[in-house]
Amino acid sequence: MPIRRAHLTPPSSHGELAAALESLRRENEVPESFPAEVLAEAAAANPEPPPLDLRDVPFVTLDPLESRDLDQALHLEETADGWLVRYAIADLPGFVRPGGALDAEARRRGQTLYLPDGKVPLHPEILSEDRASLLPDQDRSAFVWTVALDADGAAHEARVERALVRSRAKLDYAGAQAAIDAGTAEGPLALLPRVGELRIAQERARGGASLNLPDEEIIRDETGYRIERRYPLQVEEWNAQLSLLVGIAAGEMMLAAKIGVLRTMPAPDPDALAEFRARVAALGRPWSEDVSYGDYLRGLDRAEPETAAVLLAASGLFRGADYVAFDGVAPQHPEQAAIAAPYAHVTAPLRRLVDRWGLVVCEALCSGREVPDWARESLPELPELMRVSNQLAGRLGSAALDRVEAALLRDRVGETLDAIVLEVRSSRARVQIEDPPVTASSPAGDLRAAERGRVRVVRADVGEGEIELEPADQVGADPGPDSGPGAGADPYSDPGADSDPS
Repeated sequence: MPIRRAHLTPPSSHGELAAALESLRRENEVPESFPAEVLAEAAAANPEPPPLDLRDVPFVTLDPLESRDLDQALHLEETADGWLVRYAIADLPGFVRPGGALDAEARRRGQTLYLPDGKVPLHPEILSEDRASLLPDQDRSAFVWTVALDADGAAHEARVERALVRSRAKLDYAGAQAAIDAGTAEGPLALLPRVGELRIAQERARGGASLNLPDEEIIRDETGYRIERRYPLQVEEWNAQLSLLVGIAAGEMMLAAKIGVLRTMPAPDPDALAEFRARVAALGRPWSEDVSYGDYLRGLDRAEPETAAVLLAASGLFRGADYVAFDGVAPQHPEQAAIAAPYAHVTAPLRRLVDRWGLVVCEALCSGREVPDWARESLPELPELMRVSNQLAGRLGSAALDRVEAALLRDRVGETLDAIVLEVRSSRARVQIEDPPVTASSPAGDLRAAERGRVRVVRADVGEGEIELEPADQVGADPGPDSGPGAGADPYSDPGADSDPS
């Protein structure tokens, strides 16, 4: 069962938090709006009519409840010898004129940024939340991936083609999970658990693993800000497997043709693996030599306090996620090690720049046409554009979370709170306060990794996003190098910034 923790920021902090978030935007030069010429181009753009009509296929979308930027729609079908997966992806490339104002602005932004006080979209909302979005009961041009699976869920054929589609329903995660649990799910949703579990088994067989860290989502409504912490629902994991399936198919397709852009990640070196084994053994959750990394993670009980500590350690095991573009010569190290396969981003073009190239390249390869000149010529630019964008997104996300967490503790200074100790390094501990749901560092004192402890709130600075804690039995402890203005970097800050397997 998903674990959920939520707590509202106190009304007394709202003005201070709003100012801190606005300052964060200014300091990082986050765009406030789209230039007029970009909006005009987006409003006037129309994709060419696709050559294929698949409106008779009852696609559905599956997203968070409030989402309107719907990149993907799915359809599943059981066949005589396996399964047929159709995954429709929004035809954003059809709306963007290469070299135009919209193209230039998207390259400058790189991806949609998600901030507590509102998201900063990659494309104008007239496209991302309306004309290009796979909204229900609307005819839409899409890139439709068709992947044939055998009875065990292994892919043996994949193609992508532009087609006209029409989604039948906008499903949300919680509602979809409830329908599956109640046995009332219909259509593609009814088949999703079976296909999803088969793909998880395929992931296990190839040595891959999905980390599935708890989500920490900042939510804003009329009552203020809150943080919700929860593990993904099963339906989210099954849905993610479809996206991974298509991304792997795209990566293999690009490698075979020796042109494209991959999402890569090196395997952990032996020293990192040895350190991880030692850390989890010390936590009382040893990783046996005869158990794969993925099976080890899948066997963890999400309800136990030790699990959070193990997952934090695992988040630092796979690092160095990057993009590599190639044309004519395949990259020497093409795999995404956490997925244990070549992999490409092609399923979120409304929200991520690189997917537009991936879709165009793969569709050209499948149709037997040359990759368009604009895509081929600009491939080398993509890795750096995405690196810069990812760095900004990571920096903003971490800093915004720090400020919201400080706001949650602003009126709790002097109080003693229950926490789970995620990790201890040298004289510092990383703790996860249970209520409000805040993760921060503290002098270690007598705190022990993977155990419950109590910490006292010493200081909470909303403007700087700084929190100072101390063990509850250690009054006046040395606050350490990560507290106070101008302090050094927290050794625990953003442990998974470059370890995202998606």
